[in-house]
Amino acid sequence: MQKLSQLALNDEGFVFDPTTGDSFQVSMTGLVILKSLRDGKSDAETAQALAKKYEVDHETAARDIADFRAQLKTIGLA
Repeated sequence: MQKLSQLALNDEGFVFDPTTGDSFQVSMTGLVILKSLRDGKSDAETAQALAKKYEVDHETAARDIADFRAQLKTIGLA
């Protein structure tokens, strides 16, 4: 969580990690998930928000969150 709180984000999905100098782009779905994680929301709360915003079922939203978390772990942000 500490690493996530240090990331700089913009509304177009650009993410900058000031501790490493790395930057990357996330999709709008990824941006919603990333902001939610930074705000300390649970995966269930985040899935509910995704399901409502993008009109998908809860299972799809939950799977997207799990996939995104796995990607964050791969790049050392989780």
